[in-house]
Amino acid sequence: MAVNMAGGLRTGAHTLTNASNTHEDSHHHQLGQHPLLAGLTDAMPLRTFSPDQLECVAAEIRDVLCNLLAARTAHFASNLGVVELCLALHCEFDFRSDRLIWDTGHQIYPHKLVTGRYHDFPSIRTAGGLMGYPNPNESVYDLFMTGHAGASVSTAVGLRSGDVVGGQPDRRTVAVIGDGAFPSGMVFEALNNAGELGEDLTIVLNDNKMSICPRVGAVASYLDRLRSNPFYSGLKSEVTKLLDRVPMFGDPAERLLAQMKEGVKAGLLGGMLFEELGIRYVGPIDGHDIALVRKYLLMARETPGPVLLHVVTEKGHGYKPAAEDPVYFHTPPAFKDKAGKLVTQKSDGHPPFTLHARDAVRKAMSADPKVTIITAAMCQGNKLEPVREKFPDRFFDVGICESHAVAFAAGQCKTGLRPIVDIYSTFLQRSYDQIFQEVALQDLPVTFLLDRAGLTGPDGPTHHGLFDIGYMRVFPNLVCMAPGYASELEMMLNTALAHDHSCSIRYPKASAIELEHTPAPIEIGKCEVIREGSDGTIVAFGAMLEQAIAAAEMLEGDLDVGVINARFVKPIDEGMVRETLSGGKFVVTVEEGARMGGFGSAFIESAVQQRLDTRSIRVLALPDEFIDHGERNDLLHQHGLSPQAIAQTCRDEVPSGVR
Repeated sequence: MAVNMAGGLRTGAHTLTNASNTHEDSHHHQLGQHPLLAGLTDAMPLRTFSPDQLECVAAEIRDVLCNLLAARTAHFASNLGVVELCLALHCEFDFRSDRLIWDTGHQIYPHKLVTGRYHDFPSIRTAGGLMGYPNPNESVYDLFMTGHAGASVSTAVGLRSGDVVGGQPDRRTVAVIGDGAFPSGMVFEALNNAGELGEDLTIVLNDNKMSICPRVGAVASYLDRLRSNPFYSGLKSEVTKLLDRVPMFGDPAERLLAQMKEGVKAGLLGGMLFEELGIRYVGPIDGHDIALVRKYLLMARETPGPVLLHVVTEKGHGYKPAAEDPVYFHTPPAFKDKAGKLVTQKSDGHPPFTLHARDAVRKAMSADPKVTIITAAMCQGNKLEPVREKFPDRFFDVGICESHAVAFAAGQCKTGLRPIVDIYSTFLQRSYDQIFQEVALQDLPVTFLLDRAGLTGPDGPTHHGLFDIGYMRVFPNLVCMAPGYASELEMMLNTALAHDHSCSIRYPKASAIELEHTPAPIEIGKCEVIREGSDGTIVAFGAMLEQAIAAAEMLEGDLDVGVINARFVKPIDEGMVRETLSGGKFVVTVEEGARMGGFGSAFIESAVQQRLDTRSIRVLALPDEFIDHGERNDLLHQHGLSPQAIAQTCRDEVPSGVR
C-alpha cells in the first residue's frame, strides 16, 4: 500500500471506497485490504512488529479512515495526524494495565483500530455502533468517555496518585493533549499539582498548530517559538545522533547521562516554563517518526517525576487535501475522492440555525459598533468566519477557555460594550461559575448564543446539549429563550441586545424551518399562538415547534389541537399557562432537552404557583439518562419526540368515547 500524495490513499489501482457502499460491503472490502489490522485482537502484537510492519499498519489505518469518510461525516484530519504517535504509544506501553487518556477524544480512531475494534469499525458513529470518542463500555483500553478538552492531565494526575496510594506504583500513566486544548485553565491547574506531587507521569503534547481552527493566544506563540528554535530546525539531527550513542537500556549512570542531556537541551530551547513548575520538558520531536517517538517515550518513562514530551505532528498527515486544509477536514461531509478532487455531498434541507445566528450577529454588529462577538476556538463550528473577516477588531477567539470567555464578556460589559458569547451548549457548562458570579450576580447584559442545544446526532452523549435549560433558568437576572423557526432567531437576538439584563438563546444542530405567517413581535415573557385548538394544546419550546405543528396536522379530523410557540422558559408566559389549562383541556409540552429542570418543569411550576390543576399536563422531553449517539430524527422518535409520537400522546390524553 502506498500513499498518493497528489490525492488520496491507494491500494494498487483502487481509490477510496465508493460512498454508496453499504457498511457490510465496506467491512468485507477492508478485510482483504488490511491484513495487519484485521489480525489485531488487541494492541500487544504491535510491540513485536518490525519498523516496516509498523509503517504498513500506519498506511492501513489511513486507508480505513479515508474509506470511512467516503461513507459518512467523521473526525478526520485530527485522526490522520496521530497515527504514528498512537502506534509508538502502544509499542512502549501496555495499556491494558498502564493508563492512557486521550484529551478531547475525537482523535481516538487509530487507537480503536489497533485495540481489537477493527472489525466493528464500519459501525462507528452510527446507532448501536462504536462511539466516535473513547468509551469504557467498548474496551479496557478506554478509561474515560472524553469529549471535552483540557481534562486529561487532571485525570492522569489522579490516576497516578491513586495507583501510588493503592500500592501499584509500577503502572504507568500517559496523557495525550493537543496544543489547542493546552491553554485551558484546568491544564495549568493540573500541571501545578503534578509538579508539586512529583509522581511519575508522561504528558504528550501533540502540537499540530491547530485546535479545530488555527490556535490562538500567547501559549500558542510560546509553542511556536519552541518549534522554530534552531534545535528543532537544525541542531535536532546532531543531538539525535548524540542520543543515539547513549544506551537506553544500560545502567543507571547511562540513563542519568541521557536525562542530563535532555535537561541541557530544555535550557537551550526555552521549555523553562515547564521546568520551573517541576516538570521535565523534552522535545520538540517529529511525531511522524515512529522509531524516534518510541525512543523518547522510553526516555520519558524512565525519567523520575512528571515529563512533558513535546511532539510535533501535522493535522491531516498522509492525505494531501486534509493536510492543506485541516479546518475543513476536521469533520468534513462525506465525500468521494477522485485523485484528490473532492465531491462533497450537500444537504437538501433548510439552512441550519447556526447560519441564521451567524447572519443575525453580522447584522447586529453592522448596526451597533458596541456589539462584539466572543467564541472559544469554535469560529468554524459556529460559522463565524465572515464575521471575523468583516469585524476583526470586535471578534474575539479566546481558545478553548470557556470560563475565561464568559468573564471576559463581563469585563467588556462593564465598559459599555454589548458582547455576544457564542458557545456550544455542552461546552458552556464549563463556565457555569462565571455565568453565576461574573454575569448574573452583577446583572450584566451579556447575550449567550447556545449552539448545538439539543441532540447532536453522531457526536453522542459528550456533545448532546441537553442540560442548558435547567442550568441557565435558575439564575436571577437571566432571560432564557429559544426560536422555533428561522426568522425568529434574528428577532430574539435584537431583543436580547436591547435588553438591560443577560439573555440566553438556545438552538439545535438542525435545519431551521420558516413559517408562512407574520411573526408576532418578540415581547419578553410572552408566547406566540400558532393555531387554536378546542381539544388541547401542544406547547413547544424552541425548534420542537416543527414537530409540534406536524403532530397537530396529523391529528386533523380526529382531534382539534392547538400549537403554541413558547419562546421563553424564563420568564414563562403565565397567562399562556393559565389559558391552556382552562376548561379541562389537555396540554402537552415538548422540548429537546433534559426532562429534569426543563421547560415542562417550568410550566408545571407556574401552574402550581397559580394554583391550577396540573393533572392534564403531559411533559415530553428527553429522559434522565445520557443519550447514545445516532441520527437526530431517530433519537427524537426513540424518545417520544417525533411528530408521530407527539400525536399519539395527544390521542392518549382524550378518552376514546369523547373523540
